[in-house]
Amino acid sequence: MKYPSCSLRLNNNNILDLLDLQKTVNYFLAEPSQLAWLDLSFNSISHIDKVLCELRELRVLYLHGNSIFILSEVDRLGALPHLHSITLHGNVIETNKAYRNRGISALPQLKTMDFSAVTQQERVMAEIWHQSNSRIRSNKSLKS
Repeated sequence: MKYPSCSLRLNNNNILDLLDLQKTVNYFLAEPSQLAWLDLSFNSISHIDKVLCELRELRVLYLHGNSIFILSEVDRLGALPHLHSITLHGNVIETNKAYRNRGISALPQLKTMDFSAVTQQERVMAEIWHQSNSRIRSNKSLKS
């Protein structure tokens, strides 16, 4: 029996990776393409896998309390046009000074990050951070 739901809670399951995520979503949901809310919090996920980008209708994504350690992987989620709420706190990436700026910059449609509203001032700061970081990267590649 499949559930007529657009949300799926897979939190607190010791999930290590997301390789079988699509198979799991297809198994449980009557309309897997309509998945809008996914809770993967408090697992052992260490990477933001590209498979998440296949969930085109995703609006809310909980990834807090995992082991994600590469901040740039947040950029992948920019492929999700409807994503407006994400949690990433409680991961190693949270210790990076650019954590919130990077998240807001990569996901400009966000309304909340880590259960906290994204303010207009944060959007401006994230844009400044992004432009500054882009210049630094382009200068480095010119010197190489």
